[in-house]
Amino acid sequence: MKLTVNGEERHYEQEPTLEELITDLKIADKVMAAAVNMEIVKKDRWTEHRLHDGDRIELLHFVGGG
Repeated sequence: MKLTVNGEERHYEQEPTLEELITDLKIADKVMAAAVNMEIVKKDRWTEHRLHDGDRIELLHFVGGG
């Protein structure tokens, strides 16, 4: 199956959950917000939100500064 993560295509054998994807990318400590197909998925639902072929995922982190 094909997923598009922050504009980059990635291929997976099975449908991962959002949390599994984030863990696989080794960015769990950086991601603060996630959207699937332009809809925000609350962090407490990442473990149950299953991704599907063709999904577009945006993973966001916040940067401080001034």
